[in-house]
Amino acid sequence: MTNYALVTGAAGGIGRAIVQRLASDGFPVIATDTNEAGAAEVVASLPGSGHKAFALDVTDEAKVQNLFNDVETNGAKIGLVVAAAGILLLRNGGQRPPLTEISLDEWELTQRVNSTGTFLLLREYLRARTRAPVESGRFVAFSSVAAQLGGYRSSSAYIASKSAVLGLVKAAAREAASMGVTINAVAPGLIDAPMLHQSLDPENYASVTGNIPLQRVGSPEDVAGAVSFLMSKDASYITGAVIDVNGGYRMQ
Repeated sequence: MTNYALVTGAAGGIGRAIVQRLASDGFPVIATDTNEAGAAEVVASLPGSGHKAFALDVTDEAKVQNLFNDVETNGAKIGLVVAAAGILLLRNGGQRPPLTEISLDEWELTQRVNSTGTFLLLREYLRARTRAPVESGRFVAFSSVAAQLGGYRSSSAYIASKSAVLGLVKAAAREAASMGVTINAVAPGLIDAPMLHQSLDPENYASVTGNIPLQRVGSPEDVAGAVSFLMSKDASYITGAVIDVNGGYRMQ
């Protein structure tokens, strides 16, 4: 019986690195993205066999439910989930709009993808695992250092959506504990990926690294390493936690 690792946002910079790392760790991976061709391209490059690619809009309740049903109809299970899909809406030139200028459509789209999308995945995952338990179930959500600091290179809509994920993870971790399932989050800082490129050209990274103790922008592989750890046996006693991946930008 196959026990899959499902990754959303798999065609993006961080999602791609996570898919590659989990496949290298020996997991059969289901790579999903609104860009199905991009997800398929990632899967085609993976080591091992049995990997799959699907189109998935995480804001669509029926599509999330159908994905779980389609995968698990023949006895396979989605034992691990990484909710990496996310968006950051910026204005022309990569400028974050002030709260007074954010439209309701922009606000609601950001919440739907970043927080509601995570909720729909988490709810369906726990429903599936209630019907058919798995050993060492794992769910990793994505927050952000922006939510922890209340600022950074992000809009208030993005910050609020990623703050919601922090609360959802803690609530879900308590509910899922009796199932032997851990629910955690990673909170990336400045990562060399398309979302950062929206507001900061790589040639200008030196303008921000002075505020990062490790003196560099992070890589998608840095985030993938944290996710890999949370999926491992070594993280079996960690739940309701947030792993900071920010080079020391935020310390507590």
